[in-house]
Amino acid sequence: MPELPLLAPVALLVDLPEKGLTRGEMGTVVEYLGPEIEPAVLVEFADDEGRTYAMADLTPDQLVVLHRRFRAA
Repeated sequence: MPELPLLAPVALLVDLPEKGLTRGEMGTVVEYLGPEIEPAVLVEFADDEGRTYAMADLTPDQLVVLHRRFRAA
């Protein structure tokens, strides 16, 4: 699943009220799950202090990979 690398920062594209998550929340891909039916990944959602508040198994179409570009001053 190269489009979602391990430890990639991602954002939700959909609301997941059953998990207490809303569109736009940011998480980290922490594991690949088996592609028995369709590819999926385990995403960890943590607060600003690094405490996990949710873990969710999600499909690639529910996520977008976030990119950060650093520029020299």
